[in-house]
Amino acid sequence: MRKKHLMIDLFSGCGGLSYGFEQAGFDCVIGVDHDEAALETFGHNHPHAIPMKLDLSEDDSIKEIVKALGNTKINLIVGGPPCQGFSLTGPRNEDDSRNKLFYSIFKLAKRLSPEFLVIENVPGIANLYGGRARNAIIEEFEKLNYVTHEKLLYAPDYGIPQIRKRMFYVGVKRSYSFSFPEPTHDSKSYVSCEQAIGDLPCFKSDLGSEIAEYTTKPTTDYQKQMRDGSNELFNHVGTKHTDHVVSVIQQVPEGGNHKDLPPGVGESRKFNEAWTRYHSKKPSRTIDTGHRNHFHYKYDRVPTVRENARLQSFPDKFQFLGSKTQQYKQVGNAVPPLLGFHLGKVILDLLEE
Repeated sequence: MRKKHLMIDLFSGCGGLSYGFEQAGFDCVIGVDHDEAALETFGHNHPHAIPMKLDLSEDDSIKEIVKALGNTKINLIVGGPPCQGFSLTGPRNEDDSRNKLFYSIFKLAKRLSPEFLVIENVPGIANLYGGRARNAIIEEFEKLNYVTHEKLLYAPDYGIPQIRKRMFYVGVKRSYSFSFPEPTHDSKSYVSCEQAIGDLPCFKSDLGSEIAEYTTKPTTDYQKQMRDGSNELFNHVGTKHTDHVVSVIQQVPEGGNHKDLPPGVGESRKFNEAWTRYHSKKPSRTIDTGHRNHFHYKYDRVPTVRENARLQSFPDKFQFLGSKTQQYKQVGNAVPPLLGFHLGKVILDLLEE
């Protein structure tokens, strides 16, 4: 039997990052978040792990985690602290308390001393506020004798059918020689929306249900990968739009947005991502926590939760719980599991050497 390598997922959300690390070979033993619906999804898809609803800004939360672990040795802590304070779409308030939540990762690391620490966030964390947040992260790594590695990872480079950039900081104990995973795809081989979700039912006349059946066979390697281990289709529920909304969507060309609409049409939404229709031959735009601004490349509706999950690289057997709105939020907030998988493989290889 292989030796188990154990991890903790802080700010886990529904568990996309740790799910990818588990696909690489890690075992996640605890997931921590304050969002009850997201934690319910985490627990459902990580049945061997302990979901813990804690406020990580409180010092007592660290004590609770350590108590739950007992004498268990942890090799890895991953965390994606809330990014609203750093995000380009937020108000960018330097005093936002959420900006300082990453300190809880280091407080726990000080108690557990894992070989690896992984912090994930939006690209803006590196430069906003004169780089003070980035410098603080690196300083904390150094205090605990970790060597810091940082890199902006571009999701399509790793087979994910979505334009998404995420900044990763990896703290490594000095005995390990770490390097980020090499890309598996280039611009000529990026997985497109059609290659990712083209096999899913369309709902031209049926809005579907929480548990549905496949109606066609997979036609691409990505579709086969996403279907692996799944005999049922979860969270594939369509959205019924008003006639007015449908009429506007119908006028947006494939790959277009509000700028491509005739004068006077779609005036209620004019911001950057408004009325965006995906392009079948390209990766999707960045999946967000809402579901009202992006539309299917072919059908005149927003993508389903399952379609967004596919574009995030969640396999079909990963089931999202909670209300439909909560499910969309969980998908949008998640780190693509495939990113976690590729990063996890590199770290696991070092641990097993």
